[in-house]
Amino acid sequence: MSDTFDPTIAAFDPEIAALLASENRRQRDKLRMIPSENYASKAVQEACGSALNNKYSEGYPRKRYYEGQQFVDPIEELARDRIKALFGVEHANVQPYSGSPANLAVFFAFAKPGDTVMGLGLPHGGHLTHGWSVSITGAWFKSVPYSVRRDDHRVDLDEVRSLARTHRPKLIFCGGTAYPRTWDWAAFAEIAREVGALLVADIAHISGLVAAGVHPSPVGFADVITSTTHKTLRGPRGGMILTGSAHAAAVDKAVFPGLQGGPHVANIAGLAVAAREAAQPAFKVYARDVVDNAKALGEALVARGFDLVSGGTDNHLLLVDLTRKNISGKRAARALDQAGIELNYNTVPYDPRKPFDPSGVRLGTPAITTRGLKVADMAEVARWFDSAITHADDSDRLDAIAAEVAGHLRAFPAPGLVLEG
Repeated sequence: MSDTFDPTIAAFDPEIAALLASENRRQRDKLRMIPSENYASKAVQEACGSALNNKYSEGYPRKRYYEGQQFVDPIEELARDRIKALFGVEHANVQPYSGSPANLAVFFAFAKPGDTVMGLGLPHGGHLTHGWSVSITGAWFKSVPYSVRRDDHRVDLDEVRSLARTHRPKLIFCGGTAYPRTWDWAAFAEIAREVGALLVADIAHISGLVAAGVHPSPVGFADVITSTTHKTLRGPRGGMILTGSAHAAAVDKAVFPGLQGGPHVANIAGLAVAAREAAQPAFKVYARDVVDNAKALGEALVARGFDLVSGGTDNHLLLVDLTRKNISGKRAARALDQAGIELNYNTVPYDPRKPFDPSGVRLGTPAITTRGLKVADMAEVARWFDSAITHADDSDRLDAIAAEVAGHLRAFPAPGLVLEG
């Protein structure tokens, strides 16, 4: 029975096997610079692909609704304890399926439909789930977005304070998906206290940087912290919610049974492994290199005549305004992809173009730093970037750049990939 039921993927489904092999090669041969992507280690992937995928574990450790949890419970407890120690928090819920469900659980725990909420507007670098109109969080709650200033593209804290005083929101979200600067948690906390709002820090993009101490932590300022578990943290795809003991019960009840059934325990095991990795000294070196690489790349792009939103970066990402280069973000992203540089087109603050074909591109350094690229490599990355933009309509030139990129990356093995050659 096992021979017929349990073949290898290559033997049973060669189409999927071939596509997986091609994806592995793509991840090996390209500069993966989407800021939300990274490489998970082989250890993390082993946990995620384990027999835990066969297990249903509705409930929380020692309070499950199914039997057979003798090993699942300690796995989830390890993940929670390691995350609590890593971030210095009293409580961690590691069951959210991703960052968006984690944010939705916060709404469910602490607000009611129709309540007023505030978050950085999507066109200014915020996230859909902070109350933007096309999200359920914008449809079910009264959203009052704040923005960045036109002159320096920094969050306008005077506007945040004024809006908060006028609208008295139930929740204030800080954190974003395309904001290249440091967040002033203390200033947001002061505003939230003044108006009686709950402060939520979404650190999905920067959680690895926070854990390593290269970005200020919101712990002690935010009432609740949400995050994904991949991105700069280099874990599996998933989400988590961090909070103090006062809000722990409300958070747990909102996740289960409020929004979810059984957690994905294989990914929770992967998170436990990633949290142990993040506690090692090498992780701090990696996180510092992520920021150093982003700063160096930004300086190299500016030297080549590119405009950066806010003029640079404090973290892992760069937002490039291509208006003066006379090329749209979508066209640039496609040319760069052919040239071996993977990123995404993105709106820039006060963008006159439509979101599906905006003025900018967003790129970051987490994945290439995981591969071992250093500050000394960033000038070459900027050169390839510039050449691809300049020759966006020259397919042969783009292919030649891609070959250079792949050749350069041979010296930087991609972690966790299964490659046949």
